[in-house]
Amino acid sequence: KTVEGFYRDGQIQLSELPQDISNTQVLVTFLDPDKIDPVKLRQLIEQLETIAGIQQGFEEVNRGQTRPMGNFIQEMQHLK
Repeated sequence: KTVEGFYRDGQIQLSELPQDISNTQVLVTFLDPDKIDPVKLRQLIEQLETIAGIQQGFEEVNRGQTRPMGNFIQEMQHLK
């Protein structure tokens, strides 16, 4: 999960609170605003999250954790 934020005075302020996350390790990347295209960055983040979701799906299938197709379709419609 990727969440945008700002670093100010030694503090990181997130633009939103991540859902379903309470205690986990994070990586913080400091971006140079003069070299980053925010639209392109958002597209890359979305692509990475898609790949991570596909990988998670493969892992679930390999563990035998599957669900009915109707549930999957509802979840995909909810993400739009």
